[in-house]
Amino acid sequence: MTPGARAAAAIGVLDRILGGEAAEKALTNWGRASRFAGSGDRAAVRDLVYDALRCKRSFAARGGAMTGRGLVLGGVRSAGVDEAAIFTGEGHAPAVVTTAEVERTPSEAEALDMPEWLLAKFQASLGGDAAAVCLALRHRAPMFLRVNLGKTTVEAAIAALAGEAISARRHPVATTALEVTGNARKVQASDAYLTGLVEVQDASSQAVVEALPLTDGMRVLDLCAGGGGKTLAMAARASLTLYAHDIAPRRMADLPSRAKRAGVMVTLVERAETVAPFDLVLVDAPCSGSGSWRRDPEGKWALTAARLAALGAIQSEVLARAAALVGPAGVLAYATCSVLSEENSGQVAGFLGAHPGWGLIRSLNLSPLSGGDGFYLALLTRDRGLLTQS
Repeated sequence: MTPGARAAAAIGVLDRILGGEAAEKALTNWGRASRFAGSGDRAAVRDLVYDALRCKRSFAARGGAMTGRGLVLGGVRSAGVDEAAIFTGEGHAPAVVTTAEVERTPSEAEALDMPEWLLAKFQASLGGDAAAVCLALRHRAPMFLRVNLGKTTVEAAIAALAGEAISARRHPVATTALEVTGNARKVQASDAYLTGLVEVQDASSQAVVEALPLTDGMRVLDLCAGGGGKTLAMAARASLTLYAHDIAPRRMADLPSRAKRAGVMVTLVERAETVAPFDLVLVDAPCSGSGSWRRDPEGKWALTAARLAALGAIQSEVLARAAALVGPAGVLAYATCSVLSEENSGQVAGFLGAHPGWGLIRSLNLSPLSGGDGFYLALLTRDRGLLTQS
């Protein structure tokens, strides 16, 4: 496919997304209907689509319309590419740009690719870093791997990946984190991945697990386990009796095979209360995902004030449930992949106000400006000794 044909394909996919179809479904449907497109073409169209979704407001302003064509044209203009070379009207390329498709200077919120109401919340939560974080979320996230120290070392993992033409380097956010710098699409077919030497996991997510006070012999529950990334990361840190639970068990469907590949034991439980208490309960709470919108840009545009309030209520409920599962000297670890204070420190303050006897050991804020996703972690306990030591 020519660059123009790829642009036209992206325009079609984006129009379906703007019409209400999920991005992955729209891309899959286009791929099935476009058997002529090679793997490079599919990857290029996918990149055009996701770049446009991350930068939807600014691209629409620069392209003159909130349409698939406007978004792709805005992306071309933003990249400094000659639009006449893409919009040629020849073959499968989009029609030539008209004088009506005027570029408009974006407003502040448009330039930062934020809904107006959310920009105000980012500014309240992040202060002087708000604009820089918004801009960081406009770019594709790096691919990070977690080295499974139960099977290998960081240097050996780098060497194993290099042997399969995948380049990776250490990342400072977490000691086990590698940033893939070349051939990222080969990772999940590599021997290093298939034999459990590495797992795909964001660097900040790894840092959250590194901050947990884990020691051999602890009984640990991952209460909102999802796919189990943090579950496996905890298993690699210490010899634990490890349990995983999710309110939607289907999310954990791949966890047993992933645990087997990693060489660890995890027990999936339908009701965590039946095997409580625990020395540590990790709550990776449902949240806005605002720290990870580079990976899921649709989430930014789908979030509403009502949905954010509903998430806050869920977070409060999950925290209260988790607290009842923690043993007398145990630790409750509350985490989100959000940068919004009302989901983070505000939620913890509400919990502490409603649960006398609990205290905060420490908290951790990780920003997309450090390279990984935005994450928050708070460690809570009833144990006065732990609070005194902190």
